[in-house]
Amino acid sequence: MSEKKPTVGRWIAAGLAFGAVVLVLLQVAKDNRPKGEVREIPAYVPWSDETVRLFETLPVQEGGRIKPLSSQAGFTMMSLHQARSMEIKGKSGKNITISPTEWMMDSIFRPKLAVDLPTFGIDNSEILSNAGIKIRGKRDRYSYADIEKGREKIIELALSYEKIADEKRDPVQKQTITLAYNIRNYEAILGYMSFARSGVTLAGTAVDGKPDRRADISDIMLTAPVIKRKLAEDQQAGLPMNPQMQNLLQQVVDLANFSKFGLFMVPPSERSQTTWNTAGNLIWTVMQQEAGDSKTAIEDIKAIEKLVRAVEPDDDKAFRKELSAVHDRFVKRAEERGQYKRIGLEAHYYRADWFYWTMVCFVLGMVCALVMWATGRSTGGKIFAGLTGLLTTTGGVLCTIAIVERCLIMRRPPVGNLYDTIIFICAVVVFLCLITELMTKRRFALGLAPIAGTLLIILSRRYELGEGKDHMDPLVAVLDSKFWLATHVITIALGYCGGLASAVLSSAYVLMRGLGLDNGEKDMRRSLTRAVYGMICLTLFLSLVGTVLGGIWANYSWGRFWGWDPKENGALMIVLWTLAILHARLGGYIKEWGLHFASLFTACVVVFSWWHVNFLGVGLHNYGFTAGKGSIWVFYLVVVAVMIFGAVMMFIDRHQKQASATTGRKAPETSDEVSLESR
Repeated sequence: MSEKKPTVGRWIAAGLAFGAVVLVLLQVAKDNRPKGEVREIPAYVPWSDETVRLFETLPVQEGGRIKPLSSQAGFTMMSLHQARSMEIKGKSGKNITISPTEWMMDSIFRPKLAVDLPTFGIDNSEILSNAGIKIRGKRDRYSYADIEKGREKIIELALSYEKIADEKRDPVQKQTITLAYNIRNYEAILGYMSFARSGVTLAGTAVDGKPDRRADISDIMLTAPVIKRKLAEDQQAGLPMNPQMQNLLQQVVDLANFSKFGLFMVPPSERSQTTWNTAGNLIWTVMQQEAGDSKTAIEDIKAIEKLVRAVEPDDDKAFRKELSAVHDRFVKRAEERGQYKRIGLEAHYYRADWFYWTMVCFVLGMVCALVMWATGRSTGGKIFAGLTGLLTTTGGVLCTIAIVERCLIMRRPPVGNLYDTIIFICAVVVFLCLITELMTKRRFALGLAPIAGTLLIILSRRYELGEGKDHMDPLVAVLDSKFWLATHVITIALGYCGGLASAVLSSAYVLMRGLGLDNGEKDMRRSLTRAVYGMICLTLFLSLVGTVLGGIWANYSWGRFWGWDPKENGALMIVLWTLAILHARLGGYIKEWGLHFASLFTACVVVFSWWHVNFLGVGLHNYGFTAGKGSIWVFYLVVVAVMIFGAVMMFIDRHQKQASATTGRKAPETSDEVSLESR
């Protein structure tokens, strides 16, 4: 049949798509938007790329596993700065982007410079004004130097707020407590290398008006047996501790405490020891004569001292030489322990930033889809359809590569926590839409694929930013089962994918018919309806199998098959709802419109089971977060709005058919034909 030109509906659809693109771009900008003016730090000199690469692949123990230092730096920066990068103006006035690894290096090795970096993201300036700190704006980023004068007041307020029950705290009180912990965590990073920078002062060694001599902490550690023997002899003789000795030991204790937390970067030399060491732990165990291998521990501290003292303001060649020595020393030991195998892969994973480029492809795909829908089946439309398919497929492939890399790093199936489900569902939903497009070749599933992908990738980024923690860390023991993760969890997640994909296709059907974008082609409608029906069947099958597998796992782990847990109830809701849809369809109770309305509501049921139950705060499956409740209700409202729009257009369509039957005229097939005929 000849192509009609439903320009009104097509441009309405393009307008809606354009609005969606704008909202997405605003959300992306919000995700990484610098708050306030870019801070000027004329003394800042960037580290060389070679030095950064060396430092980022240093192994550390954090979160129950061994990871590259760049991973710990990234999530530490995210929790403090609320972004994975920092922008400042350097000596030349040009903007400098600081990566998490560079920020960590500044904080550890150049603390006097680092205190001026805008490290702390503050969402409500009232937190600082309550502590008497001069504010820069409602939402801004502040340096440690900005906050330092109000530090004691912030901690005092935080201690008083902690006495209030969590559910009764207001946002300012919660954010004050978080800021107090962030300040202390950052102070631990700033002071970590204090032992190497300052050493200890040998009281009573001043000669000829010169100040007391200083000694390296590693040299003091060499004398630990002598010191301990002298203290034991004095104690046995009933003599008081020598004041100089007491002063020396107090300095050692203080320096050990400064570097006792934060970076567990020294692999143990003893194979039996599973917990890695901080510099402070090494100092303390040697001084207490509790170290299994004191010689190696002292050599480790000596190597770190050389590294710290090699820092130069304008050149990092000498520093890189010492860093290379420390890197080789610790990496060799980690390799001997079999704990360095995936460090390079994980460093590459974060350096590649797969999900950022996935989002770029999906956003560009959305723009191309907008133009594709606006230009119809013209030559330009065909070109942009090809671009949409290429960009969306590329985004899906990049997302899949990232998931595979995560599996190799974690050594487990792809889904183990809520963050994993988002990126997994994103990839599957996008490919399901692309497969549907190959089957229907109507461009609607093609256009919706990048939209769904973009929304899910943005959700993953916002969730990761809000959590501020590493989602590749080991799972709790009850969940750490590769078999059940590969069966129950994957099956349930695929069920979510089927339900969401059916809703995406049904939204295409509703908008297509409501805006007259199908040109009255009943074959197109039937194709989408068959695809949605198939997705509902797939959702029912996967959800049913996944629920049964989950019950078996629950019986194995918790001693009961079913406990009416909210997550279990949510899975059961999906099974019952999809079963009801199929029975209603087979029994003739719902036709095409009814099937698509039910499919749209399936998205609400799936999102409740997948996401909303976590806000209830109960159940063994509760993930324990509360941020983002508003977004859930926005999603529900959008789905209901699409359903109401479809219902209105369905009644209009039926009214037109009834009217045409009365007058004997043929009813127009689309809303655009109505508008054209009425002119």
